[in-house]
Amino acid sequence: MATKLIVDCSTGETTEVELTAEEVAEREAMAEEYATQKAAEEAQKAADATAKSALLKKLGITQEEARLLLS
Repeated sequence: MATKLIVDCSTGETTEVELTAEEVAEREAMAEEYATQKAAEEAQKAADATAKSALLKKLGITQEEARLLLS
């Protein structure tokens, strides 16, 4: 089972304890939420790259040429 480390800063004492079922569920939910958010960000990056590529093709210029125009 997963554990957490509790540190008492006033004494320097550390204690390792097992997570409760509620804490495990919370961490799993947070991990799932992070994975979903990360997948959405990656999908957005891919969509942006596709749109950028389509625009460059429509304009008939390369990425390097676009970079020169914008500098």
